[in-house]
Amino acid sequence: MAKRTFGEIPAGCRQRLLAHYGPAVEGWLGEAPDLLDQAAERWKLSTAGYHDAGHASVIATATTLDGRPLVLKAWVDLDRYRREVDALRLWAGGPTASVVEAADDLAVAALEVVGGRPGGAERPHRELQMVAAALQGLHTLGRRRARSMSFPALADYLDHEVLPRIDRRAQAMAAGPWRPLVEATYAALPLLEEDTRRVTVLHADLYRENVPFDWLGHPRFIDPLPMLGDPAFDWAFWTVYYDLGSETDRRLAAATRVSRIPVPVLAPWCRLLALDGFLFYLESGDPRASRMADVLSTLSPSTTRSRS
Repeated sequence: MAKRTFGEIPAGCRQRLLAHYGPAVEGWLGEAPDLLDQAAERWKLSTAGYHDAGHASVIATATTLDGRPLVLKAWVDLDRYRREVDALRLWAGGPTASVVEAADDLAVAALEVVGGRPGGAERPHRELQMVAAALQGLHTLGRRRARSMSFPALADYLDHEVLPRIDRRAQAMAAGPWRPLVEATYAALPLLEEDTRRVTVLHADLYRENVPFDWLGHPRFIDPLPMLGDPAFDWAFWTVYYDLGSETDRRLAAATRVSRIPVPVLAPWCRLLALDGFLFYLESGDPRASRMADVLSTLSPSTTRSRS
């Protein structure tokens, strides 16, 4: 075994992984530093230390023999490791971070550091427009190459995870002053039907921190949760979550303009994701619940209809 150079996992990372996976992950948390050390030894990397981020993996930084900075990432879930690495390789040459090395036996990968540092370079003034254009490019690339890969289906994720938990929480929670909003949104949720002509490989985790910018001012997508499905899901996720409570209207307008998916088609997907997030925040006592309530109000059927 390689000599240990990584110490204990940062407390914040440990807490996030325990919250995400539960106490069963304790054993893996003890092994993770050795997994990272083995990968670094195998790839002849100089280790720098941990980067305290992420909810499903342990992240560290390292450099190659010629001084190139890399991110070392160790996954708890082997399937999640494989899907993320497969998606980044499928999108190779597109607006993503490159996979430099990968070790299936360790579930560890070495990834390009976008912009030379974790978090990327400075964001340009036209961030919104540039991310929208890059996301359209990502979907186009995925549609061309999707046949060569196997990813979970968006339809299964909606049917077996998202819709059941919305149903459970909507019926079980009081929701206080937000109850009328929950009831109105819940009642208005249609049975969403995917357009099979648009199906592509989705990123499905489009938070702002997952879209760093490189030195040239170009967005590069990282940390995907890849699925096969209608890109309306990605556009809705970006609209709702990219910068929660800020410029939701502008992102929805940009999404429909760039994707050419009409607002009446896209808005129900936005409401589905916003309601799911709101009920989760409410159940977990997350202070973002009030912001998501405002987003839900913004996305109400009468408001979005007036934009179409």
